[in-house]
Amino acid sequence: MKQRVMTAAVLVAIVLVLFLIPSNFARIVMALVSAIASTLAYKEIIDLRESKKNPYPFMMKVIGFVSMILIVFNSLSTSSLYTGISSLSVCLVILILIIPSIFDKKGKYTTKDAFYLIGTTIMIGLFFNILMLLFFVNKWLLLYLLLIGTMTDTFAMLIGCLIGKHKLIPDVSPKKSVEGSIAGSLVATIIASIYYYNVVTSGINLIVLIVMTLILSVLGQLGDLFFSKIKRENEIKDFSNLMPGHGGILDRFDSMTFIVFGYIIIMNIMNIIK
Repeated sequence: MKQRVMTAAVLVAIVLVLFLIPSNFARIVMALVSAIASTLAYKEIIDLRESKKNPYPFMMKVIGFVSMILIVFNSLSTSSLYTGISSLSVCLVILILIIPSIFDKKGKYTTKDAFYLIGTTIMIGLFFNILMLLFFVNKWLLLYLLLIGTMTDTFAMLIGCLIGKHKLIPDVSPKKSVEGSIAGSLVATIIASIYYYNVVTSGINLIVLIVMTLILSVLGQLGDLFFSKIKRENEIKDFSNLMPGHGGILDRFDSMTFIVFGYIIIMNIMNIIK
């Protein structure tokens, strides 16, 4: 518990530094943090494969890593937040990761391996790319998304421990309950919506804001369950021991991954409707 509290304090300190220092310097720090975090997250996924009998060839791991960094730092302009990374970078990543599988003769880098690496590269790269863009566009908006994930997880756990009787998906995450899940989303929706309306902008329909926040909270729980299933399928407790008491990068960003992707989708739908 002591390690968990100390690690949490360090993480909070990093977030505070990012949000309180001058914006120009904060962007540099955010880019550095994103580069390090995405690298560690990528390693955590690759390490799952390394534990199997058929690890990736060293060169493919290097190419995959470079491709992921390419996506992380692709199209870093405020206008690209809701339009996505460039088609050029995606096409390039797909080709350079899939072509080597054609020439594999010893089963060390099959087409299945290529698709796994492509999915990992694009997912992690895109997530940290959007995370940086959100910070560059409006760091208080990013805090809104972080608030959804944090409040949902916290209150789902607290309420679940107090009154949880019905298991949510015990085969994936035995400790999660239906009661905790509902309570977590409701509390997170109320707190995050109040924050958004008073800090980010009041120029939004309240019903739209509440519905959007609720959807993102539910998506956050699905993200948590998705990464829990990855761990269960690979018979591990945490993705790594990077943060004592908290696991690895992916253990901390599990729900945020789906929240960030969901937010981008919702905003695009809203822009189309307008």
